[in-house]
Amino acid sequence: MRDARRIIGTHNILLLTLDTLRYDVAVELLDQGRLPNLAQALPDGRWERRHAPGSFTYASHAAMLAGFLPTPATPGPHPRLFAAAFPGSETTAPGTWVFDAANLPSGLAKAGYHTVCVGGVGFFNKLTPLGSALPSLFAESHWEPAFGVTCATSFEEQLARVEEVVPGREEPVFLLLNVSALHQPNWFYLPDGDPGAGDGRESHAAALEYVDRHVGRLFALMAADRPCMTIVCSDHGTAYGESGYVGHRIGHEVVWTVPYGEFVIEKGEWA
Repeated sequence: MRDARRIIGTHNILLLTLDTLRYDVAVELLDQGRLPNLAQALPDGRWERRHAPGSFTYASHAAMLAGFLPTPATPGPHPRLFAAAFPGSETTAPGTWVFDAANLPSGLAKAGYHTVCVGGVGFFNKLTPLGSALPSLFAESHWEPAFGVTCATSFEEQLARVEEVVPGREEPVFLLLNVSALHQPNWFYLPDGDPGAGDGRESHAAALEYVDRHVGRLFALMAADRPCMTIVCSDHGTAYGESGYVGHRIGHEVVWTVPYGEFVIEKGEWA
């Protein structure tokens, strides 16, 4: 774990959540050389195997935005990068950045950050009180239908918004970007995708390849003016028929096990 105390205030922070991404698919594609940009960015070109803090988007993001990022899938305790001040915490270590607030965006705002959320799936759509709960934690939040699960160019549309709101700010930025492309429906990422056939591991993989083709653009944006502490992870996986299950919000290995990567992009590194 990096010493987050030395990073806060000097680095932008990017929390890139690849919503619904399965660990096994992420590893398979990396091993096959199908994720060249993520392979370049991830430490040693590898995903870390972790356990999600929740089995669906809302629960997992609520936990992550309180400092409970996915936990290493080995016996702990494991020190955390960020943690709210909490008496008796066994995962707050010397390198943990401790914030005196109810959530990470508020804590970072107190530390001088401009906090931005660019949402993807429905829990970020701001169309209902529930869909507004997570975005309301940020000073600035964005969502529109083109960012959502039914748009085949959703990640590109999200990046276009990031280009409008992040570059050139005097203060450091904390950006949560929730990528919707992996979430169902994703059949349309296959060249011969058939809505009647629906989604599967192959279309899920194709959606991840789509994200990888464009993720370097995001890394360049976030490290244009200062270095960027970057966390790329899934919030949960999803089932495609394993043990008879389809979807998530269930206690299955393919849902709880997620890929994780943590690294610093130096200023101008992806220019």
